[in-house]
Amino acid sequence: MYHDPSPLSPSHTGRWRAAGLCLSFLCATALSTGVSRADTLTPAPVLRTAANPAATDQAHTPDTPGTAENFHDTAALLPADAITHHSGTFGGQKMAYTAHAGTLTLRDESGKPTIRLFYTAYTKDGSGADTRPVTYVFNGGPGAATAYLHLGAAGPQVLAFPAGNPTDGANAHLRANPDSWLAATDLVFIDAPGTGWSVPTDPKKAKEEFYGVKQDARTFAKAIQLWGESNGRLESPRYLAGESYGGLRAIEVAEALADQQGILVNGIIMVSPALDMTLLDTANNLLAQTFVLPSMEMANLALHHKLTPENAGGFLDSAYRYALGPYLSALAGPLPDEDDAEDFYEEVATHTGLPQETIARAQGRPQPEAHEIRSRDGRLYSLYDATLSIADPFPEGVDNSASPDPVLDGFTRAYGSAFTHYAGSELHFHTSVTYDLLNLQVNAAWDYRDGSDLIVRPIPTLRRLLALNPTLRVFIANGYYDLVCPYASSRWVASHIPVGRNRIGLHTYAGGHMMYTRADSRAALAEGVRAFLAP
Repeated sequence: MYHDPSPLSPSHTGRWRAAGLCLSFLCATALSTGVSRADTLTPAPVLRTAANPAATDQAHTPDTPGTAENFHDTAALLPADAITHHSGTFGGQKMAYTAHAGTLTLRDESGKPTIRLFYTAYTKDGSGADTRPVTYVFNGGPGAATAYLHLGAAGPQVLAFPAGNPTDGANAHLRANPDSWLAATDLVFIDAPGTGWSVPTDPKKAKEEFYGVKQDARTFAKAIQLWGESNGRLESPRYLAGESYGGLRAIEVAEALADQQGILVNGIIMVSPALDMTLLDTANNLLAQTFVLPSMEMANLALHHKLTPENAGGFLDSAYRYALGPYLSALAGPLPDEDDAEDFYEEVATHTGLPQETIARAQGRPQPEAHEIRSRDGRLYSLYDATLSIADPFPEGVDNSASPDPVLDGFTRAYGSAFTHYAGSELHFHTSVTYDLLNLQVNAAWDYRDGSDLIVRPIPTLRRLLALNPTLRVFIANGYYDLVCPYASSRWVASHIPVGRNRIGLHTYAGGHMMYTRADSRAALAEGVRAFLAP
C-alpha cells in the first residue's frame, strides 16, 4: 500500500550526466527511433569445464543458428556461456543455487544477429518454476551496466566499502551478501545494449537500433520473453527491477512486454527512480526545484547529527510539506521585495544549511549541481548522497563541468573491475573484453522521443498499467539524501496516480541514490523487497 515515509556529477552541458545512477536528457539530441525486430534468441554455447560438470545438462540451447562464427569484432571475443553451482545463506535461509553467465543473441527480421546481450541468471535449485518468482534486473543511465545493483544490493556477493571511509573504492572488497534478493526470487541481471558485456554486432547501427527509450524497451521485452521461454519460466511470477533511469525503463519495458509479447508483470521494483525526466530538471521546472529541497534539508540534519531512525520519518514529512507549501508558493509568486526576500532567503538557508548569501545569489533556487553549492569548508559533497564528501580539489572554485562527483566519479567506479573479477573467479566467465560500467557514448546518443513527441512521458504509461492490470504492484525505494532522483519526486508522482495508488509502496532509507552502499540500508531494502515479493 502507499504510505508516507518512515524511519551529480555535473555535465558539460548542465546538471545531467550519464550515470548508472541517474540520467541525462537536457543535452540529448533528437535521434532516429527505428528499431530492429528481435524475433529470435540464441544462448551462446555453454562452457564445459571440470568446475562445471553439469553444464551440458543444465543449458537449453534452441536449434537456431548463432554460434561464435557468426560474429565479428568485439562480439566474437565474448566466450561461451558458463554454468556454476553454489550455496549461500540469504535472508537467514541456506540454499543451493545455479548461476548462468552468458549472452543472448537477438536478431533482425532476416535472422541476422544484431546484438549479444550479457546476462547473469541465478536460480534456486529444486524450486517450483510455477511458484518461484523471477525478477529481471537492470540499471539506468542510460548507459549503465547492472554491476551496480548486482554487486551493490541484490546479487549473492556484495562489494563492501570500508566502514570508516565509505568513499574509498580502492580498498573495497567482495564478500558474501546475506541480504541478496535470492532469498525471495530468482534473478536475471541484464546489461543494456552498449553496457557491460552487451555488444551490438554492428556499432554503426547501434544508435538507431538500441539507444532510445522505445528501442530499449523493445529489446529488453524480447530478451525477457525469450529467456523465460528458453528456461521454462513464462508461467513464473514475473517482476522487473530498475535503478534510476531504470525506473523509467521498467515502466516502458512493462508496457512493451504486455503489448509486444503478451506478458503481464506482477510487480515493479524501482530504486531511486527517474519517473519523469521533466520533474528532475531543476533549472527549468519549479516542481523539480521544489523536490530537491527536502533532500537538502535531510542531509543538513544528518550532517548535524539530528536524525535518528525514530525521528527521520517525521522530519522528512515536515520537509516535504514545507517544500510543496510555503517554498513552492514563494517560487511561483512574484519576486519578493527587499525585506521579504531577505526573510525568504534566511528561511531557505535554515532548511538547507547553505549560506544565506549563496541562497540570495540563486534567488532562493540553489542548483544542486553547482560547485559553490556542493563545496563547503574545504569539502566537496555529492549530488548522489549529499552527506558524502571528499576534500575539494578546487576550493577556490571551478566551472561546474570540471567539478567531480565523489560518488559517480569516485568510489562507485570500483564496481566495474570488481564485477570482472567476480565473473571470472566465481562464475567462470573469462573474457579480455573490458566490462563497460558506464558508457558515456550511449548516454550522449540516447533518443528520448516518443514518436513526434520530444520527451517520453512514462507517468501516463504507469497509470495505464495500473488500471489495465488490477493486481500490478509497485515498490519504490528512495534515499533521504539523493539530489538526483529525490524522494519528493516519487512521493508527488505516487500521490497523483488516480487508479491503483494503494498498490504503490513508497519506502525511504538512510543514504543517497545508492542507499544500498550502507550496510544497514542494504539490509532494510532487502527486507522490504522480500516482503513485497512474498505471496
